Amino acid sequence: MSTADDTPGLSSRGEEARRARLRARASGQGRVYQSARDQTIHHHYPPAPDPVQIVEGDIPQRPPGFQPRELLLRRLGELLEEPAPDHGVREAGGGAAVICAVAGTPGVGKTLLAASYAWACQAARWPVIAWIAAETTDQIMAGLAALAERLGERHPDDDAAAAARRARAWLAATARPALLVFDNATDVAAVRRWCPATGAARVLITTRNRAFARAYAPLEVEVFTSGQAEAFLRGRTGLTDPGGAAELARELGHLPLALAQAAAVIVRLRLDYRGYLDLLHDVPLGDFLTAQHGDAYPAGTAEAIMLSVTQAESALPFARELLSILAVLSPSGVPLQVLSALGDARGVEPVRLREMLADLADTSLITFSEDGTTVLMHRLIQRVLCDRAAHHGGLDVVLDQAIDLLQDYAGTLPDGARTWAARAAVEMLVDQSDALYRRAPADELPDDLLALRIWCGRSLHDLAELTRAVHLLDATRADCARVLGPDHPHTLACRTFLAFAYREAGDLGRAIPLYEATLADSERVLGADHPSTLSCRNNLAAAHHAVGDWQRAIALLEATLPDLDRVHGPEHPETLACRHNLAIGYQEAGDLSQAVRLLKAAVTGREHVLGSDHESTLSSRAHLAGAYQAAGDLKRAIRLFEATVSDYERVLGADHPDTLACRTNLAGAYQAAGDLDQAIPLYEQTLAERERILGPDHPHTLASRTYLAGAHQVAGNLDRAGTLLEAALSGHERVLGADHPDTLTCRTYLAAVYQAAGDLKQAVLLLKAGVSDHERVLGADHPSTLTCRSNLAGAYQAAGNLRRAIPLYEATLADRERVLGPDHPDTLSSRNNLAAAYQVAGALGPAIALYTSTLTDCERALGDDHPMTRVVRANLVAASDAALRRARGWR
Repeated sequence: MSTADDTPGLSSRGEEARRARLRARASGQGRVYQSARDQTIHHHYPPAPDPVQIVEGDIPQRPPGFQPRELLLRRLGELLEEPAPDHGVREAGGGAAVICAVAGTPGVGKTLLAASYAWACQAARWPVIAWIAAETTDQIMAGLAALAERLGERHPDDDAAAAARRARAWLAATARPALLVFDNATDVAAVRRWCPATGAARVLITTRNRAFARAYAPLEVEVFTSGQAEAFLRGRTGLTDPGGAAELARELGHLPLALAQAAAVIVRLRLDYRGYLDLLHDVPLGDFLTAQHGDAYPAGTAEAIMLSVTQAESALPFARELLSILAVLSPSGVPLQVLSALGDARGVEPVRLREMLADLADTSLITFSEDGTTVLMHRLIQRVLCDRAAHHGGLDVVLDQAIDLLQDYAGTLPDGARTWAARAAVEMLVDQSDALYRRAPADELPDDLLALRIWCGRSLHDLAELTRAVHLLDATRADCARVLGPDHPHTLACRTFLAFAYREAGDLGRAIPLYEATLADSERVLGADHPSTLSCRNNLAAAHHAVGDWQRAIALLEATLPDLDRVHGPEHPETLACRHNLAIGYQEAGDLSQAVRLLKAAVTGREHVLGSDHESTLSSRAHLAGAYQAAGDLKRAIRLFEATVSDYERVLGADHPDTLACRTNLAGAYQAAGDLDQAIPLYEQTLAERERILGPDHPHTLASRTYLAGAHQVAGNLDRAGTLLEAALSGHERVLGADHPDTLTCRTYLAAVYQAAGDLKQAVLLLKAGVSDHERVLGADHPSTLTCRSNLAGAYQAAGNLRRAIPLYEATLADRERVLGPDHPDTLSSRNNLAAAYQVAGALGPAIALYTSTLTDCERALGDDHPMTRVVRANLVAASDAALRRARGWR
């Protein structure tokens, strides 16, 4: 912010104002206004960015007539063991972090004192200054996560908690000056968790909770002294009557907030102190607030605020609606972008809306963040306005207007994978909906507010904020059931999204029963053909797929797809999604021709309806490439994977998790084609990128390490493979737990390396434990359990223990035929392995008979050129040749 010199001539002042108005019209970013008395010009333009300084968060602007509190600022500098920032800085050393709690009653200026320190740090060019709203844990995490992004520390797949931890770690490690402000903190434990324990950062906490003063170095902020109050009034109003200033200051209890309201009205109405006091004494507070509300405010404060409000509302169009809505939204601030939606709905031009907000800032009822992009209202003013609305029975109307505003803004944001591009907006809307939730009566929560909360939960899920999504959706589900009833569409929708969040979080034990119950209720309440019912059935199938129950998943999807075709039409996104999911089910079940046919149809449909660059289209294309690979058409699979990786990089970026996943699949296709010279470098590149972006312990990084190890094993680099797998297994056990399915798979991979290296005893021990763990965790019939059992039989065979290998092969084959079906690739592989064991045992007749029948089934189910078909054909030739040699007595 800049202010004009108090002494220039009228011509220069007029020229500056004219230029400022032109800038305002040209940029649409600010409104330049002149106060009635002191003619000081205030600009609401963002300060020029400093390329070497990070300023994160909505630091309040310096208000008109700002009264510096030098003694408090100096005391603050002493408590932080630093000279006051405007007197210079030094490179801070290590040791424990220095933390100060700035405490006091509402309206005494705690936030402005912290802002004064922040302004001074900016002027002294401290490298990092972060202003964090701290009323809730979610606000703290979101603010620190945004700081991590500015610092370049946030990884694309980080949720808010992970990113916040990175910001905290950076602050704890830095030796450069940094300021961290937790504004309006309420919970000592929550703030303590996110404070850096060491480092050069200085931490300020503003709070009304006296417990902070016992936990950290305290600084109590009191009301103005008489001298400060009178100096503020003289500076803001230009009036020189000392007696009148002293009388007004006493009337308002020297409270800075109330004095600011008084000064703004005096300036606007060109009053003297006595004239203002007469107006103040005539404020009919009982017409605005109930008696208990009026008695709850400091002396004269409610009257001063209401006098400012009524004067502003009588003089400024649209002021009442703007003030009322700002009163129920988050005290941490409302972005101008959100309020623009209100202007659009009322037919107000953006520049005119900003003019209105600037006029309200002149009344001291609101202020702006330092960069001019966020509107702030003091919590005490919010409270008075909310009490007024409740007193007149209009709070529900104001809440509805605010909900409509947020829903309009939410409707402009992307969803699905593209939600990542709107992370800050989603976090802001979660904060705003929380504020409305706290304002609304618990037993009368509006339907639309509950719908907004469901939207927030879905969006948190899209941002991979699974823990927060589950918490929010579970609480909203309970509210929906209590307020709207268990059968209300909002309740059913919330249960569906909660089940989806459970599924994505890996909690299938909760997801599947919730899906099943919700589906039954949807069919009963909404009908079998309702879109929500069909969507719930589709989601239940996906959950069954996730636990390996492909047959139930396929049955559900086969029943759902015709209904979707009939209700929505074949090109509706829900129909296309169901066709995509059914194709994946067929692929897992080994019906590759059906999988390819349906995936080709899904790609064509999604390209036509959603566009060739939509993330759903790219997903179908990647899965089609995988189906080609499973069907043995490796050339076509590789071409499609290569093209899809290129599209992912162009549309979502080279570092997006979906891009990295597709690149991993391309490496797997190269490996399947025997092209390890391309597969291994691509695996290594993807592993390095996931380590850089996601961190070394992220599950996707651990998976990349496992895949790279498998490729090195195939290439004969057993030492490298073993080192990678031991590191991956340690990471899986530490991050996911010893019983996670990915941990069990990694242990199976490691056993294969031991077997290839000739350490058969260790391989058998690992696989025996693996079979037991798979059966305990996933069940005896899970496909992964059957794979581990087949691998154990192979280890026994390699060790020469055919007495154990052959019965285990036979039992596994029987289970695969029962669970997967006779034509599944895994079943055909089991038959090939059993025939090979018969051959090694010298039972060439049974081996040749089994090879022959298996080859016939491979040619029918997989095709003549499938890799499995070629392997079985080669084995049959070898066994037949061995039988011929034996018959002729050849060795």
